[in-house]
This record gives sequence, structure tokens and C-alpha cells, in this order.
Amino acid sequence: MSSRAAEPWRLRRTATRLDTLDAADLQAPTGAILEVQDLSVEYLLESGPVLAVDHVSVALDTGEFLAVVGESGCGKSTMLFAVAQLLTPPAEIINGSVIFKGRNMVRLTETALNAVRWKDLSVVMQSAMNALNPVKSIGAQFKDAMQAHGTTSNDAIAHRSAEVLRMVGIDPVHLKSYPHQLSGGMRQRSMIAMALLFTPDLVIMDEPTSALDVVAQRSLMVQIKELQQQIGFAVIFVTHDMSLVSHFSDKLMVMYAGQVAEIGPTRRLFDSPSHPYTVGLMDAFPSIRGPKRSLSGIPGRPPDLAKAQQGCWFSPRCPKVFDRCRTEEPPLYHVNGADVRCFLFDDGAVAGSTP
Repeated sequence: MSSRAAEPWRLRRTATRLDTLDAADLQAPTGAILEVQDLSVEYLLESGPVLAVDHVSVALDTGEFLAVVGESGCGKSTMLFAVAQLLTPPAEIINGSVIFKGRNMVRLTETALNAVRWKDLSVVMQSAMNALNPVKSIGAQFKDAMQAHGTTSNDAIAHRSAEVLRMVGIDPVHLKSYPHQLSGGMRQRSMIAMALLFTPDLVIMDEPTSALDVVAQRSLMVQIKELQQQIGFAVIFVTHDMSLVSHFSDKLMVMYAGQVAEIGPTRRLFDSPSHPYTVGLMDAFPSIRGPKRSLSGIPGRPPDLAKAQQGCWFSPRCPKVFDRCRTEEPPLYHVNGADVRCFLFDDGAVAGSTP
């Protein structure tokens, strides 16, 4: 039976966040700037817990670009918010750790997290119009962020604010503009500029291109990649559109029903997808090169995570399902440089590995 189907109501965690780091928070350096280890997140509803992120592990190196893709409701944004420690009730981390620059973010107090957020780690939300304060100018919002982290000189604030706006291709005159006076693309670029005020080591982006047309999407992606290469920050980029990140990300993680379905180098997954779900996603968008071909969607719909299910969560929709898939939950198998959660690779594969 599936792990989440077999798990009863859990007691809520009562561990108090620590103001200071202890031995459990310090990790031996591994070269990774971020290590998500066995992370699980539940939504604690009156009808019972819903496991939205199911034992996810992933490592991100300095300057690396990780794209996270999958259908709506597969746990992408919940995982992202867990990494940034921005979850609010009824969501709660019930297992695992988020090691960022040697510190376990899950165990930090809100005060300690506030010192990390925006300075070392920043977040670009999906809708800039909702994320930006509608009654404050762009410059005033930049000023608030900088003052919150100890920059009090008006000259320094003005200089840095103008500098980051220029970095994203916006004239600094728009520091006096209000969000409603900017186009959707300019608002999203302003959010990215705000995220870069302190030159963070990690920028988390939750579908920042979803409200833009395809031309603006491409322009914004090119700019994000150029800024990443120029400044050297790592990126976690959540999107529904696999083709959007095909030429920009270094590593690709495909999520389904809160789990990692497949993860590995982006080019490896695009050139040779292994999981039937990844194959289905690849077949759902057209290529601009090669012969014309019919597009095929994935039949059915994602599972209701509040309902118990046996076996692989993708099995009701999988074109290659067999008996074992309906009764056992597959582990991750290491296959040709990627990790794949599928029994098709049981023979000759190595279970339990994560790139």
C-alpha cells in the first residue's frame, strides 16, 4: 500500500524552533548550496492530513539552475514554499530538512529566517501585481526591503535601487511608478530586481512567467539566465511549461502526486525521458523543428491525494502499467544519469539514488 495511504493521523510537531544553531543544524560541507533531504509536507485538514510533498530529496550547487515541472496540484509550489519556509497553516513540514548554506532552515526561528530571506535567499512570486504593494511606488518598496536588512543611507538605497532596475532593463525613472502604471512584464522584472537587491545566493521563482505572453516569457527567461550567469546565484524555477526551461535549466525535476517522478540533467531528460509521465509531458507540446506530428495528452487526471491508493500513483494513467504497479510503490532507480520512480527500470538499475 502507498506510504501516504497507510499513514494514520500524525501528531503535529511540537519541536520549538531554535534561536541558535545546535549540532543538528550543522552539516558537513558537500559543495551543494542547498540540500533538501527527505522533505514531506502535509495539509492538516479537518477531514484528515493530505500529503502534498512526499519524501522529496534534491541538491542544488552554487550557480545551478533547477527547473521543477508537473501538472497543477503535484506539489511544486508547496515544495518551493517549504524550502523558503513560507508555508502557512494548514500546511506543515512533517519530515525532512532543508539545509541552506550549512543551516537547517526548518529549525530556525522566524527572526533568524528574516535575516536569511532576501539577503541570502529571495523569492519571486507568481503574480507580481499581487506580490507588490499597490499603494507604494517601486522605489519605496525597494527602500523598505533594504532598510529591513540594515541599509539606512538614502544615497546607498537610491544608487542600488537604480542599479538593479537597470540590470533588468528598466529605466530607473520607474522607481517613482506604482505597480498599476507598469506593464505585466515590467512588474515581473521589478520583482526580479527587488529579489537581487542584496545579490542573494539562491533565487526561488514560482511560475514568474505564467501571466505573460510567449514573447515576453522568452525575453524574461533570457534575462534571468543572463543575470544568473553574471551574478552567479542558483535558481529554483517552478513552471508548468517544460519547453520554457528546456534551454535554460541545468537540472530538471518532474513531480507527480507530491513525489519526484524523474530528476536529472535537463538535456538527458529531454533527449531520453524515462518515466512514462515525463514522456507524456514531452509529447504534450510541439517541437519547432522536425516533421509535424500529432500531439498526445495524458489520459485521466492527477489523483486526489486525500484518498488512499495502492501502488504507483501514476498507474491509473500509465500506458505501460503492469500488475506490480497497482500494488507496490516504486522507489527511485538510478538510470543513465537520472533518477526514475518506475518499476520498468527495476532490473539492472540502482535504487535509492538522487543526483
